Amino acid sequence: MTKHIFVTGGVVSSLGKGLTSASVGMVLEQRGLRIKMQKLDPYINVDPGTMSPYQHGEVYVLDDGSETDLDLGHYERFTNGPLTRDSNYTTGQIYQSVIEKERRGEFLGKTVQVIPHITDEIKSVIAKLADDDTDLVITEIGGTVGDIESLPFLEAIRQFALDVGKENCLYIHLTLVPYLKAAGELKTKPTQHSVGQLREIGIQPDILICRTERSISEDDRRKIALFCNVPLEAVIEEKDKDFSIYEVPLSLVNNGLDELIVRRLGLKCGSPDLSQWKDLLHRLRNPRHEISIAVVGKYAEHRDAYKSIYESIDHAGMAFDAQIRVGRIQSEQIEHEGAERLLAGYDGILVPGGFGERGIEGKVEAIRFARERNLPFFGICLGMQCAVIEFARNVVSLENAHSTEFNKDTHHPVICLLDEQRNITDMGGTMRLGAQDTKIAESSKANEAYEADFVQERHRHRYEFNNSYRQQFEAHGMTFSGTSPDGKLVEIVEVDSHPWFVAVQFHPEFKSQPTAAHPLFKGFVEACIARHSNRAEQTVV
Repeated sequence: MTKHIFVTGGVVSSLGKGLTSASVGMVLEQRGLRIKMQKLDPYINVDPGTMSPYQHGEVYVLDDGSETDLDLGHYERFTNGPLTRDSNYTTGQIYQSVIEKERRGEFLGKTVQVIPHITDEIKSVIAKLADDDTDLVITEIGGTVGDIESLPFLEAIRQFALDVGKENCLYIHLTLVPYLKAAGELKTKPTQHSVGQLREIGIQPDILICRTERSISEDDRRKIALFCNVPLEAVIEEKDKDFSIYEVPLSLVNNGLDELIVRRLGLKCGSPDLSQWKDLLHRLRNPRHEISIAVVGKYAEHRDAYKSIYESIDHAGMAFDAQIRVGRIQSEQIEHEGAERLLAGYDGILVPGGFGERGIEGKVEAIRFARERNLPFFGICLGMQCAVIEFARNVVSLENAHSTEFNKDTHHPVICLLDEQRNITDMGGTMRLGAQDTKIAESSKANEAYEADFVQERHRHRYEFNNSYRQQFEAHGMTFSGTSPDGKLVEIVEVDSHPWFVAVQFHPEFKSQPTAAHPLFKGFVEACIARHSNRAEQTVV
């Protein structure tokens, strides 16, 4: 029978439940277990697709077109279990499903209530992942214990253990053990209160993972174990990692977490093979190159808004034993202070995706700086569209060329709305989403990076390159090196005369892993390393 692990959080948000859940999945997968992962989010939005990155961070897109929570990015980077739309549910989706059933008459004669109807729906989406090919389902509950929004989910996972047997379920509670500088000591009381709230609901955690800035003493661990009613060995320290998040799985193994889980659930598996992960961390600690890359975006100061971008840059750095200093540059700052002042000295420039007009001219100016200085440039989604706008204005001489997203009356709409989007009025879940095929041109930078003629990448956009301008662009040195298989949609553009000027309409950052960096990020970082080396040689001469 498929076993289940439920991960909850307490005391404060942003403790890293997603990263911890992914690390647990990774370690158990390395022991030979077949893993599936799932996130249940308490917010009422149907999905995060219409939410601001400032509130929610990036929207992580799956192959099937699902717009999901950013924690699913951790799941895919750390584990190999398949993720689908069944891997992320929200309160909005749960209630929507129950209300649709009520309208169809499935509850005819009954009063529809949170218990049992909402909780039954939650339990059904958890059970959906269990099958003969899955040893273990790890379900992360969003929010913190004590939130009103989380209560139906917590009640559902309490009931779930009764349905499938307590021997088939394990509860992990992630909590905070803060250090009070004035007192000069760690405080266990917040953890005690958090576990107390869980127990009031009817959930006794089996394992406590304690986030902390400083090592937890044996006495404090004993106090936590005693007052939280867990064995001493089940109090797991998770000390803050200053060096890399990829240290977390090894830290959990060193603290015996995986062995505890395997024993508690009666899982039959081998020891974890973490040699590849240890090699990865060794290369991180012993870089042969040091380079700098500027990420120019409208949300650049908010790390979670471009979470997968930053991780993908790190992955490519690992592939070349390179330490990469990332400069997060607000595109609006470039509009006020100029590209020269903010971008001089970097070895490469990346312009990521986004929506809305704010900061667009700053992105365009940054791209012009990269193109004219022969600085490696990588554009993603809106970054590609801005590269097209810049090239149209400054190379093809199409005055005031723009995207109809930002200027409906532009004389040169080099970027325009996808035909399939013209009659769409709803905002949520209606873009061109998910995995799409791309045909790669021979002898292109993209072909060299991928070493393939066809690839599949994930999309999230409404606008595209206007094919009416294709001949003019080609005549001035821009290559359309990637298109949809029928040739109608432009997916990748390159500038022939540039050492590395590649921009893509899709989101390659969603398919990068620490042990398998994405080919385009590798190509970009390799070009940045070459640029840095050439500059260093010229300085020596």
